[in-house]
Amino acid sequence: MALEICAKAAVGAPHLLGDCPFTQRVLLTLEEKNISYQMHLIDVSNKPQWFLEVNPEGKVPVVKFDGKWVPDSDVITQILEEKYPEPSLVTPSEYASVGSKIFGTFVTFLKSKDAIDGSEQALIFELFALDKHLKTHGPFVNGEKVSAVDLSLAPKLYHLEVALEHFKSWSVPENLAHVRNYTKLLFSRESFIKTVTSDKKYVIAGWGPKVNP
Repeated sequence: MALEICAKAAVGAPHLLGDCPFTQRVLLTLEEKNISYQMHLIDVSNKPQWFLEVNPEGKVPVVKFDGKWVPDSDVITQILEEKYPEPSLVTPSEYASVGSKIFGTFVTFLKSKDAIDGSEQALIFELFALDKHLKTHGPFVNGEKVSAVDLSLAPKLYHLEVALEHFKSWSVPENLAHVRNYTKLLFSRESFIKTVTSDKKYVIAGWGPKVNP
């Protein structure tokens, strides 16, 4: 029986999958574990009543487990690992926090209007740390095999790439070759291609109000 998941619909295109990196993380996990699922697209600017009744906080993603809707991608992916242990996506605990500060530093830099506030350097510092890890342990965070930490990072790195190129004409520095190779590997996986929003413009539309409130 297929699992039900509520996912963010694209901004201005409620019939298409949207840009939420946390939703994509869950979808990637479902795809990598070959779990069948039924997706309900939620227009977050006009949430349907049935959705708010089962999920009063109104956040996506939510997945239905044993008749109960469960929010939070951290919780959802943990439950998926427990219920569907094969193939294993467990990341060794010593690598679980690799790259964990990249998304926060990316958002700070993206929103920054001050070229000398250090936000760009903070992001480069985090990307450099990831590059160093991949150089030693790559091509993925845990070597040859994709694990949960990669599926969490992949959508965030995609948002970083698309949003920073559009809003700041910025890209990952050439000397971070392992990070650049890592993103190519992740973005070319079948699971990623199947779960990414259909057009970069929806990622840009999602970030627009946050960059220029």
